[in-house]
Amino acid sequence: MSELEITPAELKKKLDAGEKLLLIDVREPWEHQTCRIEGAKLIPMRTIPANLQSLDVEEPVICYCHHGMRSLDVAVWLQKQGVESARSLAGGIEKWSTEIDPKVPRY
Repeated sequence: MSELEITPAELKKKLDAGEKLLLIDVREPWEHQTCRIEGAKLIPMRTIPANLQSLDVEEPVICYCHHGMRSLDVAVWLQKQGVESARSLAGGIEKWSTEIDPKVPRY
């Protein structure tokens, strides 16, 4: 696992421990309506640059998408912009659904 990614199990552990983090869903609104991880903030990938200032926060920034590719691109871009804590959920919400919460619909 690279320093740019966090596994579903690692994220679940952080959430269960009540760690403060900013969970960002970078998918499109229709995808977010289909399924989401509780507590995630929807900021579609194309709007990330316009929302950069709201992402420059103290707590870690964890991004996710469907399979983990878009969110990995976003995490790389955010780190280049100085948001050093930005990470991507490896495997996206698909892997979250299969490994952590099967109640999250798959599509």
